[in-house]
Amino acid sequence: MPYKKDKMTCRRRSLTLNSNFVHLTDAAYRALWERLGRIRVTMTGKSGKCRHEPGDEFFYDTPYAPQQGVCCALLHTLNLYAWRVALGFPSWEADDRGVYRVHCPSKNGTVWEMRMAPRG
Repeated sequence: MPYKKDKMTCRRRSLTLNSNFVHLTDAAYRALWERLGRIRVTMTGKSGKCRHEPGDEFFYDTPYAPQQGVCCALLHTLNLYAWRVALGFPSWEADDRGVYRVHCPSKNGTVWEMRMAPRG
């Protein structure tokens, strides 16, 4: 959305959760945390040498708890989008807004899909 620029500030319509958390109790906070989406990460492509193989998948139980054994390069990329997936924010993928397709920054060139997964 375009914004109006003046001498003091740039104004635009901000995205917000439209929630007031000022009076959120600890119990209500924990209940919200339990509703947070789980994240499934699946390798869908590989063009070089990598210890992971197409079809490999792992899960984040929370955006703070990625699966062990993921290399640092891939972990960096996944962490950029983990909260978006967990909160159900739509991706840039026009064919499926529920998936984030990301590329490992390594020269080895692996491609991964991140999706919200059901708990349990």
